[in-house]
Amino acid sequence: MRQAGEPSVEEILESIKKVIARDNRVEAAQSRASRAGAADALPNRVHEVLDLTEIAAQVLAEDHDLPVSADRDESPLLPETTAASMRDSLAALAMLSEPGAQPQIVRSGETSLESLVREMLRPMLAEWLDKNLPPMVEKMVASEIARIVGKKG
Repeated sequence: MRQAGEPSVEEILESIKKVIARDNRVEAAQSRASRAGAADALPNRVHEVLDLTEIAAQVLAEDHDLPVSADRDESPLLPETTAASMRDSLAALAMLSEPGAQPQIVRSGETSLESLVREMLRPMLAEWLDKNLPPMVEKMVASEIARIVGKKG
């Protein structure tokens, strides 16, 4: 309950909004002043766009034309023994990732394993259908007959 002399919630929110707006104005004024001071410190000259395409073309041309000089001291990052060990490990990994024998294609898009599984499943599926299909059909026919008879009756 609000007592006499206490501000309402709306008044409190309005007061908070005013404080935030005042703080934002002060911060904006300070940033403008700092930017203006920094701009005064710079010499007055026209801002130019630096085009690096010609310089980049020159650098690339120099890199391709210059032979590698012997006086530059560029040692490899890895010792030769470490590099050889890494090459051997990667070669072993590549050899393991390759299949031993290419799969035999029996029909278009079918491998011999798929045909083997199909041949094994065909008799099991036929047996299951022989056992379960007639009762399923009889049950569905009976429920459909009951539904139709129920509508007419």
